[in-house]
Amino acid sequence: MNGRTFLDGKQSKQRTVNVGRANAVSRRSLKADRSSPKKSTRSQTVWLDPVAQDRLLRQQSLTDAKQGHYLEAIAGLTILIDRNPENATDYNNRGLVHFQCGHLDAAIEDYNKAICLNSKLASAYNNRANYYASQGLLIEAITDYDRAIDLDPTNIRAWLNQGITFRDLELYSQAIENFEQALQITQLLSSPLNDHSVLEAHLYGARGRAHHLAGDWNFAIADYYRALERIPEADIAEKRLRMQVNRWMQELTN
Repeated sequence: MNGRTFLDGKQSKQRTVNVGRANAVSRRSLKADRSSPKKSTRSQTVWLDPVAQDRLLRQQSLTDAKQGHYLEAIAGLTILIDRNPENATDYNNRGLVHFQCGHLDAAIEDYNKAICLNSKLASAYNNRANYYASQGLLIEAITDYDRAIDLDPTNIRAWLNQGITFRDLELYSQAIENFEQALQITQLLSSPLNDHSVLEAHLYGARGRAHHLAGDWNFAIADYYRALERIPEADIAEKRLRMQVNRWMQELTN
């Protein structure tokens, strides 16, 4: 999983960890009934093999994280790490969930472990860079974003996040170049099954802000409108993005 830092992080309300539920997923059995006209119905138990158990638990943990059930996600990922201590992706994912719920020390520890296990895991560098940026370590963040982009030149979020960091450093031209590169990638990767409209909204909003701070107000307003056009009115998840872009526009029009 990749994290992003376009808007200020907002911690979701944490729920009590249901470790029993996470464990249950890992050992779940499937019941299959078979019947025929000549035989009575009987029940057969099919146990999942260890690989399938891990896959199911990983899927459930990522779903929990997306729904804001961070502590349950951490519990599930911890079980996976205990079973597979060499899996860099699970460390990276747990680090991101720790970061999302404010466990910053645990997050950086997991990111470092993921990179130690797999030095070519682009998403781990992007996530660690987000951590550095949140701590004001902007040069360290730029370096990790560079590494993420070198490993995966189509990593749109790394281009976006590095652009935001350049903007924070008041390097507006470099920031705008990043956002434009990311927009080109979204167009190359676009397909009927891959809707990048919301991601494009983030990119246009970020580029508009860079133009705004650089004093190019006409370009800024145009990008703000492009951003708002790509955010569905019914999309509650992107309400904060819409509010942020509207505030930036008000700064120009007031």
